[in-house]
Amino acid sequence: MKVVIAGGGTGGHLFPGIAVAEEFRGRGLAVDILFVGTVHGIEARVIPREGYAIKFVRAEGLVGKSFFRKVRALAVFLLSIFDSYRIIRLVRPSLVIGVGGYASVGMLLSAHIKGIPTLILEQNSVPGFANKFLGKFVDAVAVTYQESIGYFPAEKTFLTGNPVRKHILHKDELKADELFHLDKKLFTVFISGGSLGASSINNSTIEALNYMLDLRQNIQFLHQTGDKDYEKVTEAYRRLGFKGIVVPFIYQMAEAYTVADMVICRAGATTLAEITAIGKPALLIPYPYAASNHQEYNARKLEDMGAARIVLDRSLTGEVLADCIRELYGDEHARREMQNASAVFGRIDASEKVVDIALSLVKKKSSRN
Repeated sequence: MKVVIAGGGTGGHLFPGIAVAEEFRGRGLAVDILFVGTVHGIEARVIPREGYAIKFVRAEGLVGKSFFRKVRALAVFLLSIFDSYRIIRLVRPSLVIGVGGYASVGMLLSAHIKGIPTLILEQNSVPGFANKFLGKFVDAVAVTYQESIGYFPAEKTFLTGNPVRKHILHKDELKADELFHLDKKLFTVFISGGSLGASSINNSTIEALNYMLDLRQNIQFLHQTGDKDYEKVTEAYRRLGFKGIVVPFIYQMAEAYTVADMVICRAGATTLAEITAIGKPALLIPYPYAASNHQEYNARKLEDMGAARIVLDRSLTGEVLADCIRELYGDEHARREMQNASAVFGRIDASEKVVDIALSLVKKKSSRN
């Protein structure tokens, strides 16, 4: 059995695809798994580290672009169809799964034309342009949120939750300690603005440190900054005397979550799936320019359940951030309540459900043949 998993661009799209690939391999079902993305997406550096093969197509986004960039993107889209069709002919997959992002569109359309079973994953409460378009053609849609179902044909849409990589679910404290060398006695704040970093979060953290100088001996940080702000953030921690680890990008997210007492992050669907699957107290700062404001919608569901706190990006200052950290640091009961609520929200069987649906599509195609 050959499976193609197409899409990416960001970790939010890519990591659920990896979780599904792990489930296929764990069942011994997929002899050959191929990822398809773009050379500019996060998949270009992550997939080889995960031990999977990857091929690239030419693809660019349309939403939010100028007229001329949209014209260019449409021209590139035609090239992506050519690239995708060539890969389909070469690989001859039994199934094509789209995980979101523009690299998935050409692959799913080509597979549909060739009569190959197709499935897309929708991680957000409000689907993006690519998945809204693909939903008309694919054989099945697996959604994370109940609210997403109305955007797709009901007869082929399934509520599965968002697949989470297996190693996220299993704590390895020894490995985490060896990797980060943090002080076990200190309260640890894990800050991540996503795979590319978030300047508003980085800058507010630098400012927040000045409001928490009295806590320097009690708390420490693990901070994923992205490439742009790495030097600036590193210098701020050093200058103000705070302990911690600052890195541009963290590949070992399971270990990062393991050492964290609280998480400060964006509200992408995959991040939320991970922190709820393991039940981590979180301060969510939704990305304000997400399509249809879906990150705030995602985050509000957790806040309503008591599983997270929210600060909107426009309200984020160093003082506000420092107050939030100080409050959760000092209130163990509140952290425990958030942790319990978060764990109730999490779905740890999403990968299994997605693979079950995928196998049913392949079986149905085989029986017809």
